[in-house]
Amino acid sequence: MASTTKPKIRTRRKRKPKWLAVVSECCTGCAGSPVCQDLCPVENCLVLVRDAQHAPDFGRMTADPLLCIGCKSCSSRGPDGMHLDGCPWDAIDMVDLTAFEAAHGDLPY
Repeated sequence: MASTTKPKIRTRRKRKPKWLAVVSECCTGCAGSPVCQDLCPVENCLVLVRDAQHAPDFGRMTADPLLCIGCKSCSSRGPDGMHLDGCPWDAIDMVDLTAFEAAHGDLPY
């Protein structure tokens, strides 16, 4: 049977996104099997950082701002408060790039 999983994007993004995924402290890492990581189309954009105090399964996801394309696939919030298939804990915020860069400095493409 053929796999239905789409291949992950491995190339450098061509332009800066309008939004960036930022993982909040509400993230539980889905007990070692994060939903957002499977939904993200970019390879290694969302990474599980293990929690040494609660090993081996627990941790927190982190989003790489240099890899994020702002597609919102990982987020569970859609337009007009609609719930999407993303993070079941609603722990990923899509932050406006301008606000992110004001707080963290300019990002390269």
